[in-house]
Amino acid sequence: MKLRIALSALSAAAAVLAAPVPAHAGTPKLGWELKETGVTARLRGLSPVSRDVVWASGSGGTVLRTVDGGRSWQNVSPPDTSALQFRDIEAFDERRAVALSIGEGTDSRVYRTEDGGRTWTEAFRNDEPRAFYDCLAFFDQRHGLAMSDPVDGRFRILATDDGGRSWRVLPADGMPQALPGEAGFAASGQCLVTAGGRDAWLATGGAERSRVFHSGDRGRTWTVSDTPIPAGDPARGVFGLAFRDRHHGLAVGGDYRPEQPSPSAAALTRDGATTWQPATTPPPAYRSGVAWLPHLPFAAVAVGPSGSDVTWSGGRTWETFDNGSFDTVSCTRDLSCWASGEQGRLARLTLR
Repeated sequence: MKLRIALSALSAAAAVLAAPVPAHAGTPKLGWELKETGVTARLRGLSPVSRDVVWASGSGGTVLRTVDGGRSWQNVSPPDTSALQFRDIEAFDERRAVALSIGEGTDSRVYRTEDGGRTWTEAFRNDEPRAFYDCLAFFDQRHGLAMSDPVDGRFRILATDDGGRSWRVLPADGMPQALPGEAGFAASGQCLVTAGGRDAWLATGGAERSRVFHSGDRGRTWTVSDTPIPAGDPARGVFGLAFRDRHHGLAVGGDYRPEQPSPSAAALTRDGATTWQPATTPPPAYRSGVAWLPHLPFAAVAVGPSGSDVTWSGGRTWETFDNGSFDTVSCTRDLSCWASGEQGRLARLTLR
């Protein structure tokens, strides 16, 4: 409740000023309140619906759900999936969710539930041995996409028009050619994101340049642009994206190996990913997840294994507020933000 009040006040101030909020202007001191999940799975998939309803997914075929704001968690994992890694999950409400397992060939699957995880239906199983699906995202409760690493030199896109009950591969002729070694990172469920009803972006790395692809027609055609986030190695690139509208976006990444430095680990765009600018004060290390804070035009949070950072300037400057390990972060419209990661770590953003 304190965070909701503080963020509401900042939102009103930001609306009046119509300018970035400096860190010294009474901004809240953020922290994470850990929740006991009862699992040790690495939770890279996260989909909060509201301050009460949150879904998370991860290794060992794990899917969790809370309907009481994290006070208790239900293990609602699909049966016979312990060998799978659910790296992404998208929930519509407390009953309906779609989960993506990653991997080569038939390990890439999509499951759907309509009864809060009591039962699951396998909606898609990959039959292309060269495909490796990384992320999924929805425009609304019916239309969504999933992305695979390149097949025959182009990223492969799945589409659904019925809320994830069925999926089809979109034609590849609208997708630009991939660079040698280019791929997505299934690190946070944020290598594919949407904003509005038709715009989607996908993030890449592993090649000589890190890039972001953009589609304005629900995945049928794409353009691509370079980012300043370090690349040139299979472990480097853009790992997470967040767009608060079809123009303003953030990218985070770097080199996920802890012994390697990650300068320029964040970038921003104001033109829908046509161009990207590096953060003038980036996070100090690799970050895998990023989310805009609700109702604050210039505020966002980034997370990674070595800590969490906040920006009050639309991504130009970042400051670290926590040193705990998380892989992904996501916020809801009713002023609730969550992060999850290794060893079943799941937390809610609060005031310290």
